[in-house]
Amino acid sequence: MRLTEARVAIRPRNPWEAVDLGVLLARQHQRLLMTSWAIVTLPLFALLTVVLWDYPTVAVLLFWWLKPAYERLPLLILSQALFGSPPTLKEALKAWPRALKPQLLASLTWRRFSLSRSFNLPVMQLEGLDGLPRAQRITVLGGQNLRVVRCLTSIGSTLEMCFWIGLMLLFYALIPPQIELDWSWRSLLDVEGHWNWLEHLTNGFYALVLVLWGPIYVSCGFTLYLNRRTTLESWDVELAFRRLRQRVVGSAYALLLSVALGLSFSPSSVMADERTDDSNYSCPLPPLDLPQTEEQVAAPGTARLLNQPLTSEASQNAIRAVLDSPPFKNPKAVSGWRLADQKQGAKVGKTGDTPQWLAKLVVNLLNIGKTLSTVFEVLLWTLIALIVVWVIWRYRAWFGTFVNPGRRKSPHRQDAPQQLFGLQVSADSLPDDIAAAAEKLWPQSPREALSLLYRALLNRLLNDYQLPLKNADTEGQVLERVAALNQPPLHAYSQELMRHWQNLAYGHQLPGDAVQQNLCDDWRRLFARGVDS
Repeated sequence: MRLTEARVAIRPRNPWEAVDLGVLLARQHQRLLMTSWAIVTLPLFALLTVVLWDYPTVAVLLFWWLKPAYERLPLLILSQALFGSPPTLKEALKAWPRALKPQLLASLTWRRFSLSRSFNLPVMQLEGLDGLPRAQRITVLGGQNLRVVRCLTSIGSTLEMCFWIGLMLLFYALIPPQIELDWSWRSLLDVEGHWNWLEHLTNGFYALVLVLWGPIYVSCGFTLYLNRRTTLESWDVELAFRRLRQRVVGSAYALLLSVALGLSFSPSSVMADERTDDSNYSCPLPPLDLPQTEEQVAAPGTARLLNQPLTSEASQNAIRAVLDSPPFKNPKAVSGWRLADQKQGAKVGKTGDTPQWLAKLVVNLLNIGKTLSTVFEVLLWTLIALIVVWVIWRYRAWFGTFVNPGRRKSPHRQDAPQQLFGLQVSADSLPDDIAAAAEKLWPQSPREALSLLYRALLNRLLNDYQLPLKNADTEGQVLERVAALNQPPLHAYSQELMRHWQNLAYGHQLPGDAVQQNLCDDWRRLFARGVDS
């Protein structure tokens, strides 16, 4: 890397500022990055779609799993574009297989779910490290940046899902309103009873999302890696010295030449006259021939300065007293079983007591026993807690009899609603003979006839079958409650009647004459004799 040719300002940044720099860097080279990503990934996605046509989920899962292989191409482009001229599209695609080979299996297996994948990729691809050196290098470069790197991966995954869902909603919004109003619009999308083409279409939306987001994710991880190296290796300081050297390199030669010329014209006699006697400035040595007293030749450990107000012995005692008192020393009495010290054990060993290896074995056994006792204590309390919870859950009904006895309210039937979904469903608003009244209304008012059958069905479900219907329930929820009654004839009639009611209410499709007569006949067959017991 040539730092002097960097396309960005080399300086330590905040990690989130480095992420912003990655977004700007990807935006600067977006055409090359997105084009190369699309050329590599979209044909592969099409191949997986064709091969796994009957398994759309497997196809998109396999395409997602191969993301670490795609991410090496944007890093190859950005690493060259940041410290020199960016490669052409042909050069990048030609160099991608060489960058793909190293450690591809590791990237697709045990490193696949690493949240710091974008930060670790430059260490492997640009520095060529593997094994223990790679782990040590990542540990050195990690530090506080790992939290931001993991947040980048988490936020990136969320953005991918949001963009993917957004494209699917956009596709649904572009469906013409005429098709959407038709209740059977799904039949227009069904091809031979299979939905595979629609699932592959939504999978294609995810491939398009990666064309946009994949290079940005790699660029942000690359700038975080460069920012960490700038901080640790002081790239900004190195660049400052290089610029300073380039600035003064021209004037340095002239300065050295002028100094040499000045020294060549200086007379040597002036230097000789400036010499002075060293004895005027040196410290005189003590005379060697004078006799020395016993105090002058005393050893370091002997008492000295005995004729002073504070002798050396008194000062040593004062220092020991201060060091033996708090806060320098805090003696504490400890009771319990322990082995003798090593010195005492050595002395005892001479008299035939426990040998040293046995003492170490006993110490290890005591430590293991202490650890096991702690583990068993935790397991015991956990077992007791689980037993208590199980007893409370097992006999919850028995415990419930002693909690607020006599305050239980007997369930009472609520009054049936008089109106559901904007329709009157009370018995007063319905005629006595529903089928006959519906047959009279068919020729002139088919909507009112079908509405009468629908309201009468809701009334029977509320009053005869005691279904707790609400205004917030949908037609599907009503059918689910009817299915829970386990009466197939009633469920089949309700499903048929609601289908024709929805076609008329939302799609303005009138049922045929045969359907009208069948609905009335089935009504008589179900409700002529009342509710089945």
